[in-house]
Amino acid sequence: MPSSGVRAWDEPAALAPTRRRLGPLALAEWLANNFLAERARWSLWLPVFMGAGIGIYFWLRFEPPLWLGPAALTVTVAAVVAAAKHPRFLNLIAPAAIATALALGFALAQFQTWLVAAPVLEYRLGPVAVEGRIVSIDPLPEGTRLVVAPRYIERLAPDATPARVRVRLRGDAEGMLPGDWLRLRAILMPPPAPAMPGAYDFERRAYFDRLGAVGFALGVPQAIPAPVDAQPSRWRGLIAATRTNVTSRLRAALPGRDGAIASAIITGATHAIPPEDAGAFRDAGLAHILVIAGLHMGMLAGIVFFAVRAMLALIPALALRYSIKKWAAFAALLASFCYLLLSDATVSSRRAFVMVALMLLGIMLDRVTFSARTLAYAAVGIMVLAPDAATGPSFQMSFAAVCGLVACYEALRPRMAQWHAGAGFARRAGLYLCGIALTTVITTLATMPFTIYHFNRFPIYSIAANIVAVPITGFWIMPWAILSMLAMPFGLESWPLQPMGWGIEAVARIAHGVTGIPGAVLHVPSMPAVGLALLAAGGLWLCIWTRRWRALALAPLAAGYASIFLAVPPDILVSGNGNLVAVRAADGSYLPSSARRDAWTEDIWTQRAAATLGPAWPRSGVSSDGRLSCDATACLYRLGNRTVAFPRGKEEGAACGQADLVIDPASPRSDCGVPVIDVVAVWRNGGHEIRLTPDGIAVETVADWRGRRPWTHEPAPADVSSAATILPISPEP
Repeated sequence: MPSSGVRAWDEPAALAPTRRRLGPLALAEWLANNFLAERARWSLWLPVFMGAGIGIYFWLRFEPPLWLGPAALTVTVAAVVAAAKHPRFLNLIAPAAIATALALGFALAQFQTWLVAAPVLEYRLGPVAVEGRIVSIDPLPEGTRLVVAPRYIERLAPDATPARVRVRLRGDAEGMLPGDWLRLRAILMPPPAPAMPGAYDFERRAYFDRLGAVGFALGVPQAIPAPVDAQPSRWRGLIAATRTNVTSRLRAALPGRDGAIASAIITGATHAIPPEDAGAFRDAGLAHILVIAGLHMGMLAGIVFFAVRAMLALIPALALRYSIKKWAAFAALLASFCYLLLSDATVSSRRAFVMVALMLLGIMLDRVTFSARTLAYAAVGIMVLAPDAATGPSFQMSFAAVCGLVACYEALRPRMAQWHAGAGFARRAGLYLCGIALTTVITTLATMPFTIYHFNRFPIYSIAANIVAVPITGFWIMPWAILSMLAMPFGLESWPLQPMGWGIEAVARIAHGVTGIPGAVLHVPSMPAVGLALLAAGGLWLCIWTRRWRALALAPLAAGYASIFLAVPPDILVSGNGNLVAVRAADGSYLPSSARRDAWTEDIWTQRAAATLGPAWPRSGVSSDGRLSCDATACLYRLGNRTVAFPRGKEEGAACGQADLVIDPASPRSDCGVPVIDVVAVWRNGGHEIRLTPDGIAVETVADWRGRRPWTHEPAPADVSSAATILPISPEP
């Protein structure tokens, strides 16, 4: 029941503008009354505005001065204190608190950017000798990936040596563990920039991982003794070595695809999963099974809790004298923490651990703590520790899914209690299956905006796939996974891993079977960033508030989804290394300039445009739609009243005379009276996307989209005539 002080706000007449009082003032009063009535939910907006402040920082195209964030935070905190002390300004507390949360997120992002700054390689280097300590070892479907903390890189001064480098080996790193020292020869390059404006920014991800170079090793690395003055490997190294050792033993006992998936479930090592299997899980809506998150952490905690409690209940001396329920909760908490460390503490596993830990602590303290407030605490904690995580799909999708579940089950809790009251086995089984279906629907709808924005696809049959796959994962795969870890110290892990592999094989067949259905995946072009912001705001409004006014969320949700139809794919794309150009055909496909594959760039281009890749440009002749015509001297692309020329020789005179734009990313071009995109422009600005309209030609580059930030690479002075010959290294995020 509401308290007497707010009874007027809870009355229907006060919460809905009547027909007699329609107008701006009545609407404002209605909103104010609802806002005051929901004051118990105000604190849930803290992580939202913190995340908005982080988003503002990363949205900027320039680096703000370091003092700006702390100064804004100081001013806003002072405003909150002043408003609280003076009754005249009480109405300003809410906007001042919002400004404080925004400033806090902004300041945290600024501080993290300053804290992780490290040297970044400015140009291609190698072959060179590299000596350093292994930080992590990740098996791949073909080869191995090492992250090394270099002590020495040939031809690089100590103050220019990156803090971390990532190299790829052709084979396995046999006999090596994180913490060991090695020497190898490698070709190193700067972390690659996005393939096109708006695409995944691996260069920024590498900056916050302190990864200053990527490349590949030549030959086999050699183990070397640790330097005398080297610091011994700390607990992080011990955890990384344990994780690598466990992953190796899992894959040895369960080879092939099943071992790679088992490693993903137990240690979070997902890179060894074959691409075709990872794609099948993603397109079937089962990718969450391969990522350690709430499903895995909750099942682990539940299994350990009930197993320990059952064993303790068999000892009357303990069961009758002590609260074995709390002991079981402590054991589950300890097991969950070990699982967190073994999973490399990813964003999703950290969120899941915080929520499970708070729930178990609630059991130990005789308090129920699983609520929307628990989720808010988890979000704030992760954003304080790693502000940049808030911009990634893992954080966004993880919290969106749980936020939707918490909001829905808060509303359904009374009715669900009635459904379960006095239910028999058959009814409980039916309710469980309905619960899986409902959970899948909620998480699918909650994560849909982020799935479309980041991955440009939506799995149509994910509900059916999850209804079958989730019970197999929870009741078969996870128990055997726990038994395998308990048996591993005794060298007996192969026994429980075999039945675990049967479950993995069944789930993999479900994934491939679902993706084999025609139309299993809906490909969607990238929506504008403002569309994602509208969808996120609408979803949060819908989930955080509890009264009927949350129906106002339908307006931003509708506008956000409508923005998808406003996305206009580029007509011409130029790769950042200048090796590839593509033009858009009448059927929406892209025609590449060369038959030589650049799979990483092509996949991003077609994914973001929800398009396919057509045939390469003809040596001479006209494309099937008539837009592209080629001869020995140039190719001409005509769309409407615009013509773009692509010279094939050193002379551009003919092209200049009949084109509105000349594109030749492989050679330097002189001014010919029309705009030119040549090797110098690509070298300076990265990938280009061009849109041809009756009003003109719109060109956007990666440099324009990102601006000048600490993580953006400044091209080093070099001979630009050779810039287009450098092939990129796929970031493999």
